[in-house]
Amino acid sequence: MSTAIVQLRGVSKTYTRGKQSVEVLKALDLDVAQGDFLALMGPSGSGKTTLLNLIGGLDQPTRGEVIVAGERIEKLKSSALAAWRARNVGFVFQFYNLMPMLSAQKNVELPLLLTKLSASERARRAKIALTVVGLAERASHKPNELSGGQAQRVAIARALVADPTLLICDEPTGDLDRKTADEILGLLQTLNREHGKTIVMVTHDPKAAEYATHQVHMDKGALAKEEVP
Repeated sequence: MSTAIVQLRGVSKTYTRGKQSVEVLKALDLDVAQGDFLALMGPSGSGKTTLLNLIGGLDQPTRGEVIVAGERIEKLKSSALAAWRARNVGFVFQFYNLMPMLSAQKNVELPLLLTKLSASERARRAKIALTVVGLAERASHKPNELSGGQAQRVAIARALVADPTLLICDEPTGDLDRKTADEILGLLQTLNREHGKTIVMVTHDPKAAEYATHQVHMDKGALAKEEVP
């Protein structure tokens, strides 16, 4: 039986705007097994990205427990939470979020600046991560010299470089054409199957969700149904 790397228990999230309160997540329970590739699906406003941000420690629940890699992260203070994220979570976003003035290699090294590794060790690990995503030969190129698919591969290498427990992907193919999207999804699938990475991915795209080991559909802040492709 697989160990749960993510456990959410009774998680609710309410945002207050002026006198109005909006409950985005409603007493939600979710387990993600170690080595799983989970696709979170649902219409806009269903709470997918909010849930992703809670799992990644970018936001905190109004109520409930968020346990990731054995840690109650909703209890952590901001400095401890930042250190926890650096060790445990790699993030991949729709628009890559690369630093335009840095080379691919220097972009990949960024998460390692929070560690005590030497410059030569950071460079070594960044080269390995770029090799894993098939971009070793583009290490010296800046983001404006890369295609969209290449830029997303750099972003994935950056997410991998610290060997995190969990990869969090928010619409990672939303800005890509179908062929390039399939290449990126194939890469994520390989990272899951061959490198054992646990992945939680938000997507609107049913074809993207087919690459996952299972799918969870959300509606109005609750889990609507679960599917195994």
